[in-house]
Amino acid sequence: MRYEKIKTLSELKNIIKGLRAKNKRIVFTNGCFELLHAGHASYLQKARAMGDILVVGLNSDSSVRKIKGGPRPVTKEKDRAKVLSLLWCVDFITIFSSTTPFNLLKAVRPDVLVKGGDWKVKDIVGSDLVTSYGGKVKSLPYLKGYSTTGLIKKINLLTPRRCAVRTYAAGKKGNTL
Repeated sequence: MRYEKIKTLSELKNIIKGLRAKNKRIVFTNGCFELLHAGHASYLQKARAMGDILVVGLNSDSSVRKIKGGPRPVTKEKDRAKVLSLLWCVDFITIFSSTTPFNLLKAVRPDVLVKGGDWKVKDIVGSDLVTSYGGKVKSLPYLKGYSTTGLIKKINLLTPRRCAVRTYAAGKKGNTL
C-alpha cells in the first residue's frame, strides 16, 4: 500500500502552489498524534471543514521526545503518518523535526491555522505570522473524555497479570504476552 498523502516539505510546497492557483483554501494543524483516538478524529474533521485542504504537520520522533520527554513517542513517526493518511479528512501530512511548526508555517502559509482547545489563539505558534498576511487562527474545543496522555496512563495501569493472554506458540500451552 502506498501512502501518497505523506509528503516532504519540498513536495508539499509544490502541491500547495498548484492548489492556490485553483483558489483552494488551505487549513493547517500540527501535533504528535501518538495514539489516534476519537478526539483527534473529531478535531481533524472540524479543522478540515474550515477549508478545502487539510495539511497536518506531524512532529517527528525526535521532536516528540523533546516536547514530551521520557519514552515518548509510543508509536513511530512513520506509523503515525500512515494512520493519519487513512483519514478522509486529512489531505496531506508532512513530518517536521523542530519542536514548533513555525518554519513549516512560513513555507505553507495556510489560510487557516487550527489548534486544539488547550491553546489560546494568541499563544498558538505562528498566529502572528498567519494573521500578518490575512489568515485566520482558530482554537477548537476538545472532545471531552479523550486524551492521549490519559490513554497512556490507563495502559500503564494494566499489570502484566491483568493483560496476560494465553497463547499457543509453537504448540506449547502456557506462554503469555
